[in-house]
Amino acid sequence: MSIGNTGSTNLLTELSDSLANAVAAGARSIVRIDARRRIGATGIIWRADGLIVTADHVLEREDDITVGLPDGRDLPARIVGRDPGTDIAVLRVDADGLTAATISPVEARLGHLVLALGRPRGSEPMATLGVIGAVSGPWRTWRGGTIDHAIRSDATLYPGFSGGPLIDTEGRLIGMNTSFLSRGLSVTLPAAMVERVVEALVSKGKVTRGYLGIATQPVALPQALRSQLGLTQESGLLIVGVEPDSPAERGGLLLGDIVIAFGGQPTTDPQSLQALLGPGSAGTQQPVRVVRGGAIADTTVTVGER
Repeated sequence: MSIGNTGSTNLLTELSDSLANAVAAGARSIVRIDARRRIGATGIIWRADGLIVTADHVLEREDDITVGLPDGRDLPARIVGRDPGTDIAVLRVDADGLTAATISPVEARLGHLVLALGRPRGSEPMATLGVIGAVSGPWRTWRGGTIDHAIRSDATLYPGFSGGPLIDTEGRLIGMNTSFLSRGLSVTLPAAMVERVVEALVSKGKVTRGYLGIATQPVALPQALRSQLGLTQESGLLIVGVEPDSPAERGGLLLGDIVIAFGGQPTTDPQSLQALLGPGSAGTQQPVRVVRGGAIADTTVTVGER
């Protein structure tokens, strides 16, 4: 009996030490963000040369922003770019040799142990423990951004944790936490998606998204029509409005067309189309397949920018 208890105690001690080591490793790459009147927020050191990533909604002012580094220094920061749609902002401080976050090579899976880190006050980090409970597919935020997928865990985000990291048990970055994108719920934006937004913000100061200039609504495709046209998908997007001189009008799309594919991918609802009009799509030529007058019609649209 004593042997079993000793073994269990040793396992718990090893787990506890492992989690503490993960927090220590991850904390070297988090900063305090002072850019609002109330409690501070958290940021992630993205590059060693002073590039900081945080949540856009915690930046309540454009100037007089201070970043508190892990070594205790407080440095002024300037905004490089911000994207309200994904709640991601990029700051820069004049500092070199910082410890940038290491992105985890392991895919986030249900049941994985994770830690949420924050540094909203002073120079000491805070941490909470949780388990990944959901990994959802693409979705459109209420602020107009498109997220590849979102990670949800039961790690508590205390006030000021937004903009901070969710890390694995090795202290490696899984993604950025925010309490603002999903009303009433906290989510983690995957590191790979954050990196794409950061690259766009650093190069352009903003994230450009594709624009067609159409209003659509989902519509069911009758079985008889599907059989006639050899279609397997059960729905498409009925065009109920086309803006004058828009990319859609110039590409030949018409009121009443049912869009069934864009860029070679099926479009079954507005979210599926929006996901295909994300960063990088503006300026590209994309094939569009529609049902028009009971037949298939194909055209090409040059995606606009907005």
